[in-house]
Amino acid sequence: MAKALVGGAPGAQFSVTELVNVLGHSGGAIGNACETLVRRGEAVRVGFNPRMYRATATTAAAAAHATAPGPPGPAHTPPAPPSTARPTPAVGPPGGRPGPVTRPNGQQYHPRALANLPDVEALRRLREAGVPVLLYGPPGTGKTSLIEAAFPDLITVAGDGDTTVGDLIGEYTQDQHGGYEFIYGPLVTAMQEGRALLLDDATLISPKVLAALYPAMDGRRQIQVKAHKGETITAAEGFYVIAGHNPGVHGAVLTEALASRFSVQVQVGSDYDLATALKINRTAVRIARNLATCQQAGEVGWAPQLRELIAFQKIADVLGAEAAFANLVGIAPLEDRDTVAEVVTKALGKPVSALSLGRQL
Repeated sequence: MAKALVGGAPGAQFSVTELVNVLGHSGGAIGNACETLVRRGEAVRVGFNPRMYRATATTAAAAAHATAPGPPGPAHTPPAPPSTARPTPAVGPPGGRPGPVTRPNGQQYHPRALANLPDVEALRRLREAGVPVLLYGPPGTGKTSLIEAAFPDLITVAGDGDTTVGDLIGEYTQDQHGGYEFIYGPLVTAMQEGRALLLDDATLISPKVLAALYPAMDGRRQIQVKAHKGETITAAEGFYVIAGHNPGVHGAVLTEALASRFSVQVQVGSDYDLATALKINRTAVRIARNLATCQQAGEVGWAPQLRELIAFQKIADVLGAEAAFANLVGIAPLEDRDTVAEVVTKALGKPVSALSLGRQL
């Protein structure tokens, strides 16, 4: 990859598609390799739609140390364990835990166990096998964080009730000369470049809109762009669709047509052990656990997730723990606020009400 970037004219920029044409590998593999070079400082990303990359002063050194690819065989393939093509990464015991994975925004994701694998590794294997995954659970439990950690080449569609077919496939847009040009949407871009596509809040998108996606997910791996001369788009190797679903969100409907497209469906809850490891107030974590238990029993409809606990600690660091606990009560849905206030009051041993303004100073 580094050699391909260095091989162009000084200052030359390459898209993932151009690099695929040069190297012959899948778009997903090329995109991942480019992002790895960027993280190491051995290349720079200079564009996003499409992604463009340029060599840096250190790219040549990386190319010099790169191993030239050769024909597959024993000399290039490490021996496999007796019962599988590759070893199963250890999870759980101290010293065997995988390290955190850096997301595109620079934040770190701490892998969790999924089918005796780190969740990031499990999702990557499912992508290699072409098995679509639906992650479901309350907002703030880390579904998007996991997907971003697993797939550096990710393109995200934030779904809602206003999402249109044009938002997925593309539409005509007026250019600077007063004419119109067709701009491909995220679905077409992901298909052409062999990238992963996340449908965030997929169940908020109209079923009629989602129907435009289904031909790309089945054996055809093609869609027809009727708005653009009936053009047929065929998915490049590496193209993959993954979705997120928040069952408790108003308007979220998991239709049979959508559910049937995702062979693997994984429930995602908050990792309260991670909240403790991140040194979030232990009483706040205990309150969240208690409310989560009440939620499972149907006694309350809301419980703080990891997102709310991280915010709690930031508020406590700025305004103090008392204000943070009051805010925890205040952010609860109105129908659950009294119950949340009771749980917080019991844990602290003193009355706690929603954060509010006091008298004039």
